[in-house]
Amino acid sequence: MDFDDQLRRFFGTADLTQVTPDAFDGGTEQMRVALGLERDPARRFALWSILYMLGAAPDLDVTFKDAGQRDAARNFMDMIDRAAAPDE
Repeated sequence: MDFDDQLRRFFGTADLTQVTPDAFDGGTEQMRVALGLERDPARRFALWSILYMLGAAPDLDVTFKDAGQRDAARNFMDMIDRAAAPDE
């Protein structure tokens, strides 16, 4: 699953600066629907990860029934949050 391909699929462009607020809302909603329909665990994790980075991810308990998958998602969240934090 290529990140830019997913952005083009749901937002029509890989450049999110070109996406209007309404198109962003529509794209994230479509992505959440795709997440709900996806059965492959790796693809579900990838979709959820993109949604997390976009600030639109559903709760972990709703998305991942498996404790191991929830732990992996928490680790991902921590990694992204550390990367986004300013150097102290």
